[in-house]
Amino acid sequence: MPTPGRLSAPARRVVRTAVSGEPLDVAEHADLVGAAAAGAVVTFAGVVRDHDHGRAVRELEYVGHPSAPDVLAAVVAEVAAGLDVDAVAVSHRLGHLVIGDVALAVAVSAAHRQEAFAACARLVDEVKDRLPVWKHQHFTDGTSEWVACP
Repeated sequence: MPTPGRLSAPARRVVRTAVSGEPLDVAEHADLVGAAAAGAVVTFAGVVRDHDHGRAVRELEYVGHPSAPDVLAAVVAEVAAGLDVDAVAVSHRLGHLVIGDVALAVAVSAAHRQEAFAACARLVDEVKDRLPVWKHQHFTDGTSEWVACP
């Protein structure tokens, strides 16, 4: 059931873009994009896993460039404007994360599932490609490595 006060017509709203050290809640992102006109709400949780390329991961840290919030807002606005969606919410976490923590939360609402799935996948891909955030993985053997760091 739609929440009172939510839009009933598609609006291509960007309801949240955030780069923060705070824990991310995918369900909260889904609630933010809900609307009476939305026949589909698709979410994505990028979760810290316990392995990478055959190596056991203990924990990791995400470090972001100061421009990261502005870059994220621009990427999300660009993707939302080019697709038939009602609303989008995207957040990326910075700082120390452990196995199971959500590093990237994305929610998209649209009238139909195909549009919502396509938009969610495109947002994830574009954010991973363009957001100036780098991952420092710490392995269980005591070594570490930077990933996607120029």
